[in-house]
Amino acid sequence: MSGTVAVDGIDVHVEGEGAETIVMVHGWPDTYRLWDAQVAFLRERYRCVRFTLPGFDIAKARRACSIDEMAEFLRHVVERVSPGRKVTLLLHDWGCMFGYQFYMRHPQLVSRIIGVDIGDTKGLRRSLSWRGRFIILAYQWWLALAWIVGGRLGDRMTLWMARWWRIPSDHRFIGSCMAYPYYRTWFGGRQNYRAQMRRFNPSCPMLFVYGRRKPVMFHAQVWIDELLARKDNRVVEFDTGHWIMLQQPERFNQSVSSWLSATAAVS
Repeated sequence: MSGTVAVDGIDVHVEGEGAETIVMVHGWPDTYRLWDAQVAFLRERYRCVRFTLPGFDIAKARRACSIDEMAEFLRHVVERVSPGRKVTLLLHDWGCMFGYQFYMRHPQLVSRIIGVDIGDTKGLRRSLSWRGRFIILAYQWWLALAWIVGGRLGDRMTLWMARWWRIPSDHRFIGSCMAYPYYRTWFGGRQNYRAQMRRFNPSCPMLFVYGRRKPVMFHAQVWIDELLARKDNRVVEFDTGHWIMLQQPERFNQSVSSWLSATAAVS
């Protein structure tokens, strides 16, 4: 299969003819375009699958998926593009959170996981300084408010935050519709994301890649130690910010490719 298929109303782009499939999931404030350099590099050996997350397309109606709804969407994608075979997940930002939760609900569909800059929450709260906690709360509440406001003002609020963080993504595709994960995390009532999260405890091989030039880290050392205690897992630090695949694409691609070659995918 190659080209574009529709899954639950979302365009899913499939490129490459390899036997193994990599499903790439972006986060805020990105679209499927985040993975352009990775697809160009990997499609000679792998089938690369990517899409814009439900609710993140500024050209479509607003929607705010729950964790369970997102996990079901990812299941539908995997079963459509790789029937009967496990896939490798390549995840970034909110894509990590959604991908990790998908794995915890459907581990039988996943062979390997590559997490970029977002780890599990184990030990994270204790590892954050008061400054770090304030930074996280400030930008996440701002984006939650942008979602609530919506419209042109909400879009301007979201773009202001993207510019303030100097986010290297294409600002033409950024809007307040993408901010619903922050709203659902903090103001989602009984359906808030924190209540729906399952502890991420992968038994499949995992590569974790993170940038060290950030005001706060999104993982704790105790989780890294736990990860490295398992066979085939690897952790790679980059001298970048949060968007490693855009800031050092060549090294990132080589790191991903070498780890994939070193770890056998399970059918």
